[in-house]
Amino acid sequence: MTLGIGIDTGGTFTDIVIIDLKSEEVLRKSKSPTTPEDLSIGIRNAMSFLDRVLLTHVSVVSLSSTLATNSVVEGKGCRVALICAGSEIEKPDADEYVSISGGHNIHGGEEQDLDIQKAKRFMESVRGKVGAVAISSFMSVRNPEHENRLKKLADEILNVPAVCGHELSSKLGFGVRTSTCVMNARLIPVMRSLIDSVKKVMAEFGICAPLMMVRGDGTMMGESVAMEKPIETVMSGPTASMIGAVRMTGLKDAVVMDMGGTTTDIGILRNGKPALAPEGMTIAGRKTHVLAARISTAGIGGDSRIMVNGGKIVLKSTRAIPLCVAASRWPSVIDSMMSLPADASPDPEYPDDMVFLDSELFVTVGLPPSGIYVSPESRLFLEMASAQPISAIQAAEEMETYPSALDVRGLEARGYIQRIAFTPTDVLHVDGTYLEYAREASIMGARYLSRKCKMTIGEFVSGCRENVKAKLCTELMKVLLADEMGERPLDPYAAGMIIKSALGMTSSYGCSIRLSIPIIGMGAPSGTYVRWTGDAFGTKTVIDPHSDVGNALGAITSTVSESVEIVVSPENLDSPSSGFEVFSPEGKEVCATLEEAMRRAEEIGKSISGSRARRSGAADIVYEVKRGERYLPLRGMKVLVDCVMTVTAAGKPKAFDTQKL
Repeated sequence: MTLGIGIDTGGTFTDIVIIDLKSEEVLRKSKSPTTPEDLSIGIRNAMSFLDRVLLTHVSVVSLSSTLATNSVVEGKGCRVALICAGSEIEKPDADEYVSISGGHNIHGGEEQDLDIQKAKRFMESVRGKVGAVAISSFMSVRNPEHENRLKKLADEILNVPAVCGHELSSKLGFGVRTSTCVMNARLIPVMRSLIDSVKKVMAEFGICAPLMMVRGDGTMMGESVAMEKPIETVMSGPTASMIGAVRMTGLKDAVVMDMGGTTTDIGILRNGKPALAPEGMTIAGRKTHVLAARISTAGIGGDSRIMVNGGKIVLKSTRAIPLCVAASRWPSVIDSMMSLPADASPDPEYPDDMVFLDSELFVTVGLPPSGIYVSPESRLFLEMASAQPISAIQAAEEMETYPSALDVRGLEARGYIQRIAFTPTDVLHVDGTYLEYAREASIMGARYLSRKCKMTIGEFVSGCRENVKAKLCTELMKVLLADEMGERPLDPYAAGMIIKSALGMTSSYGCSIRLSIPIIGMGAPSGTYVRWTGDAFGTKTVIDPHSDVGNALGAITSTVSESVEIVVSPENLDSPSSGFEVFSPEGKEVCATLEEAMRRAEEIGKSISGSRARRSGAADIVYEVKRGERYLPLRGMKVLVDCVMTVTAAGKPKAFDTQKL
């Protein structure tokens, strides 16, 4: 039996599965809370629940992670120096920057001599000040010579990781390619630290096996490639979930809704593969050339905050610890809930950030680093919340001040405190659908909040369900509409009709929306909510028993894949007898005929992609060749403008032979 481990570090939980690589049967699975400050802690905790005997027979490990996505969004990473040759960037997202002469034209010819001396002076000036260097030369996708020369010089002078634009993308677009290059350079030390930490945990548990990483397009790459191209792991976790959905259900065309604790990720499967964003991912508002699954992330999860404001139920994207979970950890939560006033009545409507509910508690999860200013009231609040969960109102009363003086919003945003509140997970505990934690706390919370709405508990829980259902249905339809019509804001009229259909509402009219493809639900216990969404749109919902670890299953059941784009174009469109240029990451070649150029492009593509796939640990490699040709009508005939040949080398990861140990 050949075993493999899949690991997914999500926003709330870290999931691990052990599978039989041949049958893809799940043998063991475990979960542990994700530890954002050090992901290896959560991985180690989850690993500790597994059979140690099985762990020693694991022959390959694959990891999907939110690390790259979160690091870009949060601006984390090392200081980066950017060198641009042949063009300038108006607002470079780099810590040190220089523009020098150089670059090439569309045919790969040198536009200007490379100013190697200016580059050398710049590198010497930033030595010891940066952790990585990004190199981007104009038209390097037609001729990478200048980028390669600068990278060699950087290796000699700076002794830090250096990354070139042409190594990450073969697409035209100097600005986007440069931005992608800088992002990637900034993430290199972050990814190296993660891989080192995971390998340390593997060693602790006696696992001697290759470590793979999941790309944002759902394929695997080896650890050495991941350390060079960490930007390619953006959207890794949600995409792994889609791969896991295919493996568990066998469905080829479906919508995948992965509802976790913090967010719900929604993507579309076409012919058994995630639908990709071919134009490249937009990350933290910046366009990139990163190929990844087209996934929409909505701020609604099992741990989303449900509050009452002005007597109305409000669903917020703020993540909270469910009352039932908190009561299982801290018995004092039940005491706090029992002390709530029995005559709760609706409060006036306030801005959401100014609402302080007695039923919401806070617990300290981290302290400000030295040098970071925190007001005396906030610091005292942190001390009080570190002893046991406490409400902002109670803390303010003990300090003889107002709740607003505690800067709850700021402390929560910076991750120093965690809110304990009523959530969709509590809703499931109240109605008995899911009973994993302390149901009593959920019921007490629902009773208190229902009084603030002048509702019965049943009416309140039903209202919460409708809020969650309306949000999920709206987000799902936004994804489906964008897939057909392109990204654009959802019209208020359309949003209203979606909600009418989802909740079966009627006024002067009614409407109904029906999906023609099934929904695959991932994540537990949120599968209940996904099933409601399927029911609302009259389609089948499929939820596998192992959907709670679907991301981890997808991580280990994917394939190693490496693709390269080769461009073939005529030297001169006006001359039928001209030769044909072949552009690749290795440079430019000229062939006499189109047939020869196409044959040569395929040879180069297979050589490069095959070499990359073997480096990533692929075995039994197979190739796929796709062509995208553009023609123009000239002199009464179609003339080839260019042909983009995409050559993909793919294979299952080469398993380590544990029998030889």
